[in-house]
Amino acid sequence: MVLSRRDFLKAAAAGVAGGILCPRLMPASAAADPTARPAFFYRAIANGLVECGTCPHGCVIPDGGRGRCRTKENRGGRLYTLSYGNPCAVHVDPVEKKPLNHFFPGIKAFSIAVAGCNFSCLNCQNWEISQTSPDKTRNYDLPPARVVESAIRYGCRAVAFTYSEPITFYEYMFDTASLARARGLKTVWVSNAYLKPGPVEKLCGVIDAAVLNLKSFSEKTYQSLNGGSLAPVLETLKIVKSKGVWLEIVNLVIPTYTDDMAEISRMSAWIAKNLGEDQVLHVIRFTPLYRLTHLPPTPEETLKKAEAAARREGLKYVYIGNVPGLGDTVFCKACGKALVKKDGFMVLENKVRGGRCPFCGAAVPGRWDAA
Repeated sequence: MVLSRRDFLKAAAAGVAGGILCPRLMPASAAADPTARPAFFYRAIANGLVECGTCPHGCVIPDGGRGRCRTKENRGGRLYTLSYGNPCAVHVDPVEKKPLNHFFPGIKAFSIAVAGCNFSCLNCQNWEISQTSPDKTRNYDLPPARVVESAIRYGCRAVAFTYSEPITFYEYMFDTASLARARGLKTVWVSNAYLKPGPVEKLCGVIDAAVLNLKSFSEKTYQSLNGGSLAPVLETLKIVKSKGVWLEIVNLVIPTYTDDMAEISRMSAWIAKNLGEDQVLHVIRFTPLYRLTHLPPTPEETLKKAEAAARREGLKYVYIGNVPGLGDTVFCKACGKALVKKDGFMVLENKVRGGRCPFCGAAVPGRWDAA
């Protein structure tokens, strides 16, 4: 389900619908100042410069300038975020779309994104919003309280921060997640995981599930394909796991970039050693987009080889994504019986009861509704 601008405009014309103040579309020209808030993480340095402390880029920004993500601006020696309450994308999604296979199957997630990203991935599927700034997109007027009320109104049990890169609207995400949790909603963070340890630990206090992209297991590839580094991502994964946030990892298998089986084996071995054999891993099919349209989609055989390589390294829950008919079922690792059956993002059957397999009684890692 997509909340279209037309639907929002109709609701806004009514002013208040169903007791909920309806969101309004914001013109792009008004997006910058009304949505500026002090950034959480930065330090002032000499000559009016500020150093952003959110992600490992550590951008040093002159007065009037912006960081690499295009969403943090130095105003008179103070750093402000321009990404607060102004999402450019608002959808209602099945939580399986994030993707999450072991997190309350079948629930709906109220999903939001603000323009901007701290990566420059050549394969980005949402480049129209990730590779621009929030003052250049048409945005919704959705401060945190309105996000939560809208999620409840549309029957969602979760709020998800996704599509672009939520790290770049960290302050908005944190405040919204805090309010959502207080109202009994689950919170989902979908990210490239390129974040400094302090912000990761703070965010873990308000997030229930994280879908983190491990783009590759090569520093060279991270630099050439994504514009980042591997080590900070691995550190984020370890912190999130240690804080008890439910974690599922995504690895996009791109022909000629990340389809080397030896590298996938090394990555899987690292995951098994550092995060455990029950760590969920999604190996995802690449679709030609943005600056990699000259490459073919990932062959199914390559994805099957990647899944097999990950399982050989000890991982028990490996799923193929973006291929209809593959990776649609959650099996019990103890008895092998099918537990959650899906058709694409639609859950057809969920037999997990109280976090256990009904056939053999084995614990099934994840977050599940009570029996």
